[in-house]
Amino acid sequence: MEQNASNQPMTALLDEGSFFEGKLSFEGTAQIGGQFKGEIFTKDTLVVNEKAHIEAQIEADTVIISGRVEGDIFARRRVLMHPPAVFRGTVTSPSLRIDEGVVFEGASYMPKT
Repeated sequence: MEQNASNQPMTALLDEGSFFEGKLSFEGTAQIGGQFKGEIFTKDTLVVNEKAHIEAQIEADTVIISGRVEGDIFARRRVLMHPPAVFRGTVTSPSLRIDEGVVFEGASYMPKT
């Protein structure tokens, strides 16, 4: 299986040019490079590629963002944002890293673990 930025085997891929609307649940690591609108749930890792545009409520263990995300993120472990990411919404996670060059418009909450 292909490896990704989270160093786990990738189990799902919505690549550039794809569009999905609805509820997405998966195990393992999923990469989104296209457009997604709806809800995403996983106990594992979501990777949002540079060309992705997501409007969703996201619940995951780890979320890695390089694309555009609008909505709320609840991450049990961590959220990483790398340029050219654009995020608008609310992040709730015990660990949040926003690299220089990322656009972050919203709020963050860091609950005690």
